[in-house]
Amino acid sequence: MKFSALPALLAAGLAGTPQPGLAESTCRTGAKPMARVELLFGLSAAAGPIATAAWRAFLAREGTPRFPDGLTVLAAEGQWRNGTGRITGEPSRAVIIWYAPAPDADARIEAIRDAYKRRFHQESVLRVDGEDCVSF
Repeated sequence: MKFSALPALLAAGLAGTPQPGLAESTCRTGAKPMARVELLFGLSAAAGPIATAAWRAFLAREGTPRFPDGLTVLAAEGQWRNGTGRITGEPSRAVIIWYAPAPDADARIEAIRDAYKRRFHQESVLRVDGEDCVSF
């Protein structure tokens, strides 16, 4: 890759809309390339654990309307080293969404993250982006 192409590639990545890199021919027959986002939500809050009913209500209000074609929720346990060097952890939920890239996709994803942080007073919601060959 020539360095002169690098600014254009960086600008495309910073625009917020996933740029599919997989070609249809890269996927096996019957599969197509789709963008994937994984969101990891911690279930501990200053006021105590986030109840299952509160989590489900949040997902129904914020996640499902923004990605009505479907999403997957997994129960998880997260751990990390905090600012003092102590390893800590908490129960979590991982949400995986496969979607066709669209100009508003990034805004919809960020709206979910922002709503969770506001609603449950969270510092962050981890976001991981990728792409996969998908068939249904």
